[in-house]
Amino acid sequence: MKKKMQMLMAAVAMVALAGTSVLAATGKCTVTEIKKNVVVLDCGKSAAKFKVNDKVKIKTIKKKAIEGC
Repeated sequence: MKKKMQMLMAAVAMVALAGTSVLAATGKCTVTEIKKNVVVLDCGKSAAKFKVNDKVKIKTIKKKAIEGC
């Protein structure tokens, strides 16, 4: 009985983790225009994944420092 409960809990955890990853849409976009507080992104074909009023998290590309003598 104890093993069955452990297997059931593991199955529930796997379903819960898999369900949350499906909810997020991803896409690679480029910034095309910036006006004061508004940023315009060009996402190409992946723009269809996003809807109006979706919250978007943007990561910037970090540039490495160039060291010299």
